Amino acid sequence: MSIAGIICLVGALVIVPFIIYYVKEAKNHPKGLIAAALSNMGERFGYYIMNAVLLLFLVSKFGLPDGTAGVIYSVFYFGIYVLSLVGGIIADRTQNYNKTIQWGLIIMAIGYVVMAIPLFSKTADGAILDSGAGWATILTITCMALLFIAFGNGLFKGNLQAIVGKLYDEFEEEAAKKGPEALAEAKKRRDSGFQIFYVFINIGGFFAPFIAPFLREWWLKAHHLVYNADMSGLCHQFLANGQETQKFTETMAAVLQDGYVFTDTAAFCSDYITVFNQGVHFSFIASVIAMAISLIIFLVNKYKFPQPAKKEVAQVVEYTAEEKQAMATEIKQRLYALFAVLGIAIFFWFSFHQNGQSLSVFARDFVKTDAIAPEIWQALNPFFVIVLTPIMILFNKRVTMSTPRKIALGMAIAGSAYLFLMIFSIIKNYPSGEEFRLLDAAQMAAAGLSKAAPWVLLVTYFLLTVAELFISPLGLSFVSKVAPRHMVGLCQGLWLGATAIGNLMIWLGPVMYNAWPIKYCWAVFAVVCFVSMAVMLGMVKWLERVTQ
Repeated sequence: MSIAGIICLVGALVIVPFIIYYVKEAKNHPKGLIAAALSNMGERFGYYIMNAVLLLFLVSKFGLPDGTAGVIYSVFYFGIYVLSLVGGIIADRTQNYNKTIQWGLIIMAIGYVVMAIPLFSKTADGAILDSGAGWATILTITCMALLFIAFGNGLFKGNLQAIVGKLYDEFEEEAAKKGPEALAEAKKRRDSGFQIFYVFINIGGFFAPFIAPFLREWWLKAHHLVYNADMSGLCHQFLANGQETQKFTETMAAVLQDGYVFTDTAAFCSDYITVFNQGVHFSFIASVIAMAISLIIFLVNKYKFPQPAKKEVAQVVEYTAEEKQAMATEIKQRLYALFAVLGIAIFFWFSFHQNGQSLSVFARDFVKTDAIAPEIWQALNPFFVIVLTPIMILFNKRVTMSTPRKIALGMAIAGSAYLFLMIFSIIKNYPSGEEFRLLDAAQMAAAGLSKAAPWVLLVTYFLLTVAELFISPLGLSFVSKVAPRHMVGLCQGLWLGATAIGNLMIWLGPVMYNAWPIKYCWAVFAVVCFVSMAVMLGMVKWLERVTQ
């Protein structure tokens, strides 16, 4: 068994006790909670496959620069969150959440089906083309498939969460009939219920990043080739300029296996790019299967799920001028506080979602990938979410700290992750990613450079996941506390909007990574996080007053 296979098996064994724990915990929650979470696992499975492979796939298949692929990735993730608002509006107006969710799964599946088709632009003799009308057409088809996935996600994501919210509304209504104490106990379960929901959907996220590397390496082996993170990029460079560098020669010799029929270098490059990316295409079939399973689970259980209803028309109440003025002032204060935290959230997601951008290309270029493919490191985030959530629940019970202070702490932890990477890159004297990729073995040895050991990514993702657990669920909690009662839906939409804006900026990561020595790239993210922390701490007393 490969090292990656061992990691997957060990990780699965580690999370089994946690799954058992969460299943037992769910017995004290609404009956539909686990069914809803399992319905969501397919979407998260596809999401984490995309998170792991999309940028690297666009680079390896189309030969796009990291920055260009990063822009496509950013727009895709921006679309997922922005279109969640559209999906919510559609469900609210049609008052048919079930149908909206079903169509979301179907449309996502269509997008993944298109992504699974291995289309390539080739000449009559089978050589890969790096430009031209065929290349542009296939890239356009790929982007349209991503739009389908984003739109389907928008129809699905928020509306299933709304159903989970309605489960707890009814759960609390039933508890209220038993008395105030029962109601108070039921209300306490809502936060932990969403944490259980969040953990279950991350189970699919843990396994997803292993799929593409397993299928790709199996397909390469079937064609007498082996995986190398640099080879696709070097092949595209050769097809573009015909120059065979020392690094190209060394890498090609390393990937050729007995049984491969070598005719010429151009044919080899076309073969490697095709076979390498066909394996990635096959991983999207797994996403289609995951969507189908989620759809079946949802259809079997949909009649058990309550449907959010239209809000009743509020009774008109007359207020004095003084009361109106006081209410207007309070609403303004709450909205100011909300937008202050939304600003912090933008910079958190800008930094955190580098896991699919600059951190992915860092894993590809600077980390030893002979045993563990760069995509597999994306499994660390959902793994840490699963195993750390009980600790976070205990922390929230034992430590008295306001939500704004916890968010500030989360930003400090995120900043420390990038500070760690910056210091490590300074010690290793790493150049920019673009410069590093051009170095052959002799040049690296002469410059005293070496690739990083995997533990660097382990530390980085651990810190970023802890930061996520402080900021993501607690940010939602803060929004629910500070939002004016007649604007809760809008304010939750603004949180999604802030997440979308943060995602729209993440393409800057690969640009900085390739333009400067990478220590400066990590320094930018560290400064962004620590400045955000300082701003949050500066506002914390005011925010605490507003949320009282």
